[in-house]
Amino acid sequence: MRLPRALVVSVLLGTLAAAPLRAEPAPPNGLVYVLNSGEANILVLDAATREEVRRIPVLREVHHLTLTPDGKRLMVGDSGANEMLFIDPKTGEMSSREALSNPYHLGFSPDGKTLVITSLRRDQVDIYAWDGDKLSLSARLRLPDMPSHIAFSPDSKIAYVTLQGTNDITAIDLGTNKPVWNLKVGPQPAGIIWHNDRLLVGIMGSDHVAVVNPQTQQVERRVKVGRGAHALFPGPARGTQPGLLYVTSRVDSRITVLDPASLDIVRVLDVPGGPDCVSFDPTGRMWVTQRWLGRIALVDPETGVVASQHVGRSPHGILFEPTGGVTPVAMGPTVPVAAMPLAPAPTGATGQAEAMPASNSDVTEDERPPTPPPAGRRLFTPRSQR
Repeated sequence: MRLPRALVVSVLLGTLAAAPLRAEPAPPNGLVYVLNSGEANILVLDAATREEVRRIPVLREVHHLTLTPDGKRLMVGDSGANEMLFIDPKTGEMSSREALSNPYHLGFSPDGKTLVITSLRRDQVDIYAWDGDKLSLSARLRLPDMPSHIAFSPDSKIAYVTLQGTNDITAIDLGTNKPVWNLKVGPQPAGIIWHNDRLLVGIMGSDHVAVVNPQTQQVERRVKVGRGAHALFPGPARGTQPGLLYVTSRVDSRITVLDPASLDIVRVLDVPGGPDCVSFDPTGRMWVTQRWLGRIALVDPETGVVASQHVGRSPHGILFEPTGGVTPVAMGPTVPVAAMPLAPAPTGATGQAEAMPASNSDVTEDERPPTPPPAGRRLFTPRSQR
């Protein structure tokens, strides 16, 4: 029997009215630090409203950042200015600045006693002792070509550094401050993390993650994730289970989610504009720098929904820093990732389109941007490799 149309509409409307709507998780209170490497500033956002709190001017070119082991200071390397900036992470106020040679990537050993800094431009790795208050240089190693990202063994005895120019990773004994072995892993290795007694390396000049056994010094497996595989980020723990792994691929503009046990692909998130660095807030959402578009994306990894906003030229490092409590503010206007249009590159003060880098390697001080591509071509597909 066919029901009257008015009755059907009435039933449907009643069902929709009764059905609970999916509430957006309230973003926690916090600050988000965005390093605009092409604009010489650090943008500080209110995480709940995504509004600008302040812009901290720097001398030249900031790329990466880390918290001190006690979490009380945020360290930001200005590689072009040979300077380390110290910021109160809870307020965004600059506390001090220190002359320091070309700090590109930086990280503390798990025991908090050693800071390792790579100099992509100067082909050096600096090893500093940290006493909880001050740095003292322990060793400077010449490691051509283009030392990039850093990982540590859990016992803090070994630092692993990727060398973009020679396609290697090198292992440095932090007891002797000397390299102990090198291994070819693939073209332009970039991000590297320690995971389940293995090293996972983003092969930026290709499309995969190399799985390296540091004991046998062999590449055991290659996990295909997308062209321009760049950096890897462990996600928040899932109850008693370890968090998922997230890999950014800057050429294919995607984030691949891997199962932490099997390294099988769980899902793929399409994030336009060369997704680069990632930071997680306590709700599990991802703050992602969109390097080629001068924007950041707030990504819900469960629903594949993204909110994107302009921040500045060539945003690189990013950090969410909680300040306590939860503010009941919605996530803001959202667009499904799959449906998000390829927006034109933002314009700077000169009105010129913000061009992508000349290669897929990390932006450095002496890099020259290419001529913008013809109309209708994807703006964030890098040129051929150097």
